[in-house]
Amino acid sequence: MNAPIQQSQADILSRLYDMKQKQLERAIQQDNPFRCQVLTAEADAISNALKSLR
Repeated sequence: MNAPIQQSQADILSRLYDMKQKQLERAIQQDNPFRCQVLTAEADAISNALKSLR
């Protein structure tokens, strides 16, 4: 019963990570280093959360 919940969380985190990467790409194009730093930290936190589910 716990496996479907973990899969659902992993799916949500994966989508969130993908969105964060797209935001990061836009920030890089806009030459916004502070925003890039924040988005990178957020993406890293999401990635770590994904790793902990697996």
